[in-house]
Amino acid sequence: MPFVDINSLRVTERLPGWHGRYFHSQNMTFAHYDFIRGSSIHEHFHPQEEVYEVIDGELEVTIDGVSQIARPGIVAIVPAGAAHSVKALSDGRAIIVDYPTRPEFR
Repeated sequence: MPFVDINSLRVTERLPGWHGRYFHSQNMTFAHYDFIRGSSIHEHFHPQEEVYEVIDGELEVTIDGVSQIARPGIVAIVPAGAAHSVKALSDGRAIIVDYPTRPEFR
């Protein structure tokens, strides 16, 4: 699968206000999200490293108790095992990449 048509993927509302399309390479999971202002991802952790790249809008990302705003040009990198949460400060879009893959997203 060297090419993926993102627009052909099924949209899943993983959490309220987080509408995602998912695909996987051999070693990574990719999520393309549309998010709604005020929606959030509860604090959690997992064994995968995770990268949040905001395409449009702003997300407040808290990693191990430290919050910063991710927006176009500012990427949040969550280390494997780190507690993190996310709050949408606006409507927007983001790409989230996990390494290694997230089997629960298959």
